[in-house]
Amino acid sequence: MKSSDKGDIVSNPKARRDYHIVETFEAGIVLRGTEVKTLREGKAQISEAFAKVDSKGEVFLHNAHIDEYNFGNRTNHLPKAVRKLLLHRSEIRKLAALSAQKGHALIPLSMHWKNGKVKVLLAVGTGKAEYDKRDDIRKREADREVRRISKMRHS
Repeated sequence: MKSSDKGDIVSNPKARRDYHIVETFEAGIVLRGTEVKTLREGKAQISEAFAKVDSKGEVFLHNAHIDEYNFGNRTNHLPKAVRKLLLHRSEIRKLAALSAQKGHALIPLSMHWKNGKVKVLLAVGTGKAEYDKRDDIRKREADREVRRISKMRHS
């Protein structure tokens, strides 16, 4: 395993905060050489990104920002280019059916390395209301308090 094959390249913290995750899929992504080199440096951002299934049954990632490669020349890539995601046909059908439902969105959770290739963890999610977000915060704080108290008792 290469040293760069560990962990996430980039993650989307807004996704879990703003959406209830219904289901996740791991997809490959079509990249150019300069995009891969930039991702090895970790210079990307997917907090505003989303995916769409087009009429031909292909899935594309929109608004994912991958910085231009510092040493790239005229063959450098566009930072906000639309990138094709690679999934099995059955997964694409499932994604299309889920995303066609009212209130569902396809959002990337993270980009990571797997066997030397870049993978995108794609989720189908429904938007959270403001009170849902507050409930999550209250629950997290209560869990944190319980852990803190139990830690003090065992010390």
